[in-house]
Amino acid sequence: MSLRIIFMGTPEFSVPTLAALAGAGHEIVAVYTQPPRPGGRRGLDLQKSPVHQAAELLGAPVLTPVNFKDEADRQTFRAFNADVAVVVAYGLLLPEAILTGTRLGCYNGHASLLPRWRGAAPIQRAIMAGDRETGMMVMKMDKGLDTGPVALTKAVQIGETMTAGELHDRLMQVGATLMKEAIGKLEADDLPLTEQAGEGVVYAAKISKAETRIDFARTAREVHDHIRGLSPFPGAWFELDIAGKPERVKVLNSERVTAEGTAGTVLDDNLTIACGEGAVRPTRLQRAGGKALAVGDFLRGTPVAAGTRVG
Repeated sequence: MSLRIIFMGTPEFSVPTLAALAGAGHEIVAVYTQPPRPGGRRGLDLQKSPVHQAAELLGAPVLTPVNFKDEADRQTFRAFNADVAVVVAYGLLLPEAILTGTRLGCYNGHASLLPRWRGAAPIQRAIMAGDRETGMMVMKMDKGLDTGPVALTKAVQIGETMTAGELHDRLMQVGATLMKEAIGKLEADDLPLTEQAGEGVVYAAKISKAETRIDFARTAREVHDHIRGLSPFPGAWFELDIAGKPERVKVLNSERVTAEGTAGTVLDDNLTIACGEGAVRPTRLQRAGGKALAVGDFLRGTPVAAGTRVG
């Protein structure tokens, strides 16, 4: 036996879960994803989402409603007569008509240990907060924001130098395996549900451009966590005077260094930068419009003398 599944997702993060469910023999009766967006070098080409492209390779029908306010879209959803909807980083809040539009409801793969980091940016926020553990959870969706009862959990350790990009890739694979297990248990009527704890609720707000600038007045640990939490995208940055002009430089990796000085001051010829407490050394940087470079290669092209102020 297999389940009739409506899959709902958009970015690369969702694709392994779609592939895992299809590979397990379930019938993907429809795939919902965000509409094609302008892209390409000039932003003139409409680009299909990674899930859209993966669904076409599977031969599954793809639907891209802007929202589900139109009753016709709700009726179309129900008409698939699906057993369950699986949601992974879809990008739309689902109304109750969709949450109840399949026989068994909607199950979401969420990249945190709920109730910590409900919301849009759980991977980045966990690292930026200095968390040493996160994970994937499969929960049954309700009308709240990531408030539904939890079915399965898999914890993942966050290494001292792990970036958001690296954690994303790890959780992407963990999530696919976990959802495949959950849907198998659901098919066998053996999927337990546990209400989330009422304490420890933390929200993972969407990353804003205003918070990407590095504040070297913070401690070295906080600066280091900020840098890796925003790497590779959107990227934490500082401003550096290059050839007489201020230029943004993204820091994609860093390390903490035992050193002290005035916050925002370069302490040596290896680009060690003093923080409010301790210091950090960027190990991989990127100038605007340039390639990402190891710090040694960056300094050969753009020397930065000790005593230089950045910020």
